[in-house]
Amino acid sequence: MAQTVRMTLAQAVVRFLEAQRVSRDGEVHRFFRGVFGIFGHGNVTGIGQALEEYEGLPYFQPKNEQAMVHSAIAYAKSRRRLSTFACTSSIGPGATNMVTGAATATINRLPVLLLPGDIFANRVPQPVLQQLEFPQSMDVSVNDCFRPVSRYWDRIQRPEQIFHALPEAMRVLADPAETGAVTLCLPQDVQSEAFDCPVSFLQERVHLVERRPCARERIEEAAALLRRARRPFIVAGGGVHYAAAEEALRRFCDATGIPVGVSQAGMGALPDAHGACLGAVGVTGTGAANRIAREADVVLTVGTRLSDFTTASKTQFQAEGVRFIAINVNAFDAAKHGAVPLVADARLVLEELGKVLEGWRVPASYGAEIVKAREEWAKTCEELTRSPDGRLTQAEVIRVLNDEAGPGSTIVHAAGGIPGDIHKLWRSKEADDYHSEYGYSCMGYEVAGALGVKLAHPEREVYALLGDGSYLMLSQELLTSIQEGAKITLVLLDNHGYQCIHNLQRGSGSRGFGNEFRSRRGGRLEGEPLAVDFVQNAQSLGARTFTAKTAADLSRALRDARATPTSCLIYIPLESSAGLPGTSWWDVPIAEVSPSSSVQEKRQAYEEAKKKQRFHY
Repeated sequence: MAQTVRMTLAQAVVRFLEAQRVSRDGEVHRFFRGVFGIFGHGNVTGIGQALEEYEGLPYFQPKNEQAMVHSAIAYAKSRRRLSTFACTSSIGPGATNMVTGAATATINRLPVLLLPGDIFANRVPQPVLQQLEFPQSMDVSVNDCFRPVSRYWDRIQRPEQIFHALPEAMRVLADPAETGAVTLCLPQDVQSEAFDCPVSFLQERVHLVERRPCARERIEEAAALLRRARRPFIVAGGGVHYAAAEEALRRFCDATGIPVGVSQAGMGALPDAHGACLGAVGVTGTGAANRIAREADVVLTVGTRLSDFTTASKTQFQAEGVRFIAINVNAFDAAKHGAVPLVADARLVLEELGKVLEGWRVPASYGAEIVKAREEWAKTCEELTRSPDGRLTQAEVIRVLNDEAGPGSTIVHAAGGIPGDIHKLWRSKEADDYHSEYGYSCMGYEVAGALGVKLAHPEREVYALLGDGSYLMLSQELLTSIQEGAKITLVLLDNHGYQCIHNLQRGSGSRGFGNEFRSRRGGRLEGEPLAVDFVQNAQSLGARTFTAKTAADLSRALRDARATPTSCLIYIPLESSAGLPGTSWWDVPIAEVSPSSSVQEKRQAYEEAKKKQRFHY
């Protein structure tokens, strides 16, 4: 008979998670770095007790459930999806706080395991505290809202069910094509229930992360398209990083001369100094990348899901008869835009495609055009990042941070106007210096995300670049960073509101409404700006603080912060809230009927812009 050990469901879950490993290219990685958790009656005597008794799986104490999921997925992203965290919560609001994080993980194709507490499986004491009663079915709880944002979802009603659920969870988490949030709902009574668990179930298990090859016929088809191309263009996404294909991409570009534009997740796939790198592409793209992309006749995408920001709402690629080739481990993403789908590992495909194309290179005239585009954008970039009156602008903050954050640094950012400017202006020096959450554009990600990056790479200097809106929304993991001795530096731009959307409103014909932090005057929030002492707030959490009003101030503050062993905040008041002008369009519908003449004008312009939308089949 198989050897068994008597333990609770929660104890078995913790022991199982600690024993999981993944292997790629012969290197074995511990898959779960630890568990983030906030305890309540739904998990404290189950998972909480198991974590206390078994120290093989480290416990980390976050201050908000949404934030802990952000930290987990930032860690997973920094670790190239080869390691992550589990996150546990109580039932009720603790669980639903994680839903936003789950969506962020799944949209960005990043692994995280969620273990929310759930209502009693035996149903004896129901309705329990925090239970949502759903009269049509006693089997429904608030945790059912995780279903659409999870790649795998299960409710464990009996301890023995984990023999199927946990291996299935690992299959999804470790699969580069399937990964995302996995949710296992754990009823609080079942967590504490004992059963005889086979010892073999708890032993170390190594899951192979395969580098899946591409069918030879597809490689030949893609190569034939590229050989006929006169103006080919590459869109590099996050999949380049996850496949550790940066060097393969560089060699491919060296051999063929094909230029590269990068998505938010793909920044650093090719260093900015490389002659083929044209920088960001799409709505937040550079003038160089967008100009070349607009006339591309063949577009080779590598590890990108081609969101509306990358395709400029399907207006970016305007050449007649443009064709797409898509390298992606996910067949769903590879089939977009009628692409020739190369469903395989990015590094393997780039290497194989390079061999088949050996000796072929883009026309010399096209190469000269690429050089000119890079030079022109470099001049424009220099002009955009120099303030004429000495007062700091958002663009100049990015330039100074880019200059001061040398090798071994990572800049983290997420929603608002910052991603638009930094995507254009950042000059990546290495693959890990730029960390963006722009798949879900989730405000509040920045501080928790910076903590996750620091936990993944303690040797790196980690900066979170964020606005006052994001800071007010979710900043408390600054305290967790201090608690863990995981130093991060927040660079906080204060422009008194959600100015990115305020600018979008005004650009759409509105005079602006509801997006600035102002006191109420009359019936509207149009009084004086609200005064918030962000410096004192950060100090109260234990951070060291600096204030910068000029570029020189910011340089000094960044150097001082770098020499400080604990987490820091650099406060920067901004007078101007305007972002940089874009070079591509974004589909934001304007009211079709409005008494405002400015809205009417913008609607006419919107209808004209929509005529450029292209559908590629």
